Amino acid sequence: MSENVVHLFKDPNEPPCAEQSPTVLTVVPDPATEAAPVVPLWVRSGRAIRHAVTHERTKTAARAVARHSMYVVGGGRIVVRRTLDARTPARYERMLRAAEAAGNYEVAAEWEERGQRFRDARHRRRMDLLTSPIDAAKTALVGTGLGMGGLVGLGVALALATKDPVDVITPLAAVIGLISLLVTIVMVVWGPLLTLGPFLALLGLWSVGRRQQAAPAWTLPAHVRDHEGEPITPSIVVKALRDLGVPALRNAIKEMGDAGAAMLGPIRIAGCGVEVDVTLPSGVATNEVQNRRRKLAENLTRHEHEVFITIPQAARTVRLWVADSGALDEPIGPSPLVTDETLTADYTKGKAPWGQDLRGDAAELSLYQRHLLITGLSNQGKTAALRALALWLALDRSVEFWMGDLKGVGDWAMFDGLAARLIQGPTDEHVIQVTEMVEAAVEEMNRRLQAPPGTVFPLLVVIVDEAQMAFMCPVVGDDKRPYGGAKATSRYFMAVRKIHNQGRAVNVLMWQGTQDPTDQNLPKLVREGAHTRASLALGTESQARMALGDKAVDGGAAPNLLRPGLDKGTVVVASDGIDIPAGQASITVRTHYIDTDEATDVAERAKRLRDGVTTLRLVDQGEDRDALDDIATVLGDAARVLTADVLKRLTALDAKTYGDWTPGDLKRVLEAAGAEPYKSDGRMVVGRDRVTRALTNRGDKGSASAAE
Repeated sequence: MSENVVHLFKDPNEPPCAEQSPTVLTVVPDPATEAAPVVPLWVRSGRAIRHAVTHERTKTAARAVARHSMYVVGGGRIVVRRTLDARTPARYERMLRAAEAAGNYEVAAEWEERGQRFRDARHRRRMDLLTSPIDAAKTALVGTGLGMGGLVGLGVALALATKDPVDVITPLAAVIGLISLLVTIVMVVWGPLLTLGPFLALLGLWSVGRRQQAAPAWTLPAHVRDHEGEPITPSIVVKALRDLGVPALRNAIKEMGDAGAAMLGPIRIAGCGVEVDVTLPSGVATNEVQNRRRKLAENLTRHEHEVFITIPQAARTVRLWVADSGALDEPIGPSPLVTDETLTADYTKGKAPWGQDLRGDAAELSLYQRHLLITGLSNQGKTAALRALALWLALDRSVEFWMGDLKGVGDWAMFDGLAARLIQGPTDEHVIQVTEMVEAAVEEMNRRLQAPPGTVFPLLVVIVDEAQMAFMCPVVGDDKRPYGGAKATSRYFMAVRKIHNQGRAVNVLMWQGTQDPTDQNLPKLVREGAHTRASLALGTESQARMALGDKAVDGGAAPNLLRPGLDKGTVVVASDGIDIPAGQASITVRTHYIDTDEATDVAERAKRLRDGVTTLRLVDQGEDRDALDDIATVLGDAARVLTADVLKRLTALDAKTYGDWTPGDLKRVLEAAGAEPYKSDGRMVVGRDRVTRALTNRGDKGSASAAE
């Protein structure tokens, strides 16, 4: 608040003198009545101008003016080009260059011949123009003479009929009067026509430009600029390619007489989208288009994940698959494993119903003698995709499963009673057990390899989920060999390599699921030993190459471009066990999601197909074992089991305690308990009833220690 000071003098017309003492009156304004500060006029004017310029109506009006102006310019350009095409051989030249660029030399020769015929016809027309004035003069003289003679003859006939000589010139006078009237009309109309002619010409050019939308995109109305989800047409595809930012491609399209349409194959409906092959002109490499996937998708008014670029067999050709807008965000139907309770599996001849490809066709995977690796970022559906294959295979009653789940949250719990071995847990102790399980599979493989030729073995599938924990395990065994790592001393690494090398020959397969692949948690020799390699969303292209291999990535496979969290369950597969379009190295599959409850139901159906499976679980190492109780555990529900199989199951239960047992040790324990083995069909077996009775009658005698 400011004070107003007023000096009062005796004579206001005279200046104060030194002797005069001015009276100072201080006026303090009332805050309630003090006026707001006055804004200068130039400030208010600037604000008004800025508001007027930035207002949406102003922008809309400016766009309208620019749009209609560019319609005239664009229409003129179109008319000029059409005129040149009609009057010159420019059209034939463009078509000739387009055919040559596409490598179609037969069509190029045909267009060259058409162009030559056009030039010959134009030459004849020009030569005719040299003699046309003389011919026109002759025709005019003859026509005038005949016309005058005819009019005079008509006048004579009229005069004879009317007996009036004046009628001889009546027809000639009528014609002269008609010509005079036409001249008068032209003189009246010519002035306004000269005035309106330019405006009519501009209107015609504007109409042509408007029909062709010959204006920049930013000037078009909002409903025209918003083409989200518009159908894919040849002109849209060519325009998207032209605007990719590849100079050689842009120039080649401009030179083509058909505006680039010759590059395109038929646009085919493919599932929830369309597919088209594009033959690139000379000088344009396929990777120049692949590397601009996002820009191409946006030019097609699609999101990046809705456009896939693959390389077919034809040279200089890219295959574009463009999804309907938003179609890939819609879920696919349930798995046949859930909907068809009568479904069974055939390991050798059947294929697992895994999901749908991008075309909407069923994607089925053959598992016959193929090691499998599936990888991806965490929480992208890796376990569900791997489990779906195992559930289908479980419906083949001849298949045996050994499983290690190093996550241990119950994702594989439904295989309890279905898998012969099931280890679940994330600790180093669980990794040790899984490693010993894989080593036991190697021993089983070696046994089968030494069997007589022609022996047929049932399938044994060793599944390790979260295998990166096994490779990264730091524990070193008593023999100074590490369980993890990627060296020749690593127990898990070497066991997996041995199965990859020889397992498929005797139906021992290795399936692994792992996260976020690197050279440390997924060594190169292991990932390249898998026949079927699948990947969910990954972070980088280098990880995609680790997961699928260089060939698949160079052929267009791009799991690193899948959207984490949004493309859950979508896998890119490189395998000869699935139908892949000719010329491609991979296929993208949207897998069916089978939740835990549905997986449990499918597992129960698989259990009903079997006689009963005793699942061996993880146990604590080094504890005092009750040998008779352990024997009863490994027997399960079977009435009798071969003594050799009992020893194997005991070793799997606790290798440290039972790994060195011989048939004699087993016989000693059983005879001491009164449940000695006996022969059945000429082979020694252990009877469940005898062991159960021995446990019941043992009473207070104490347990038989395995160490005794």
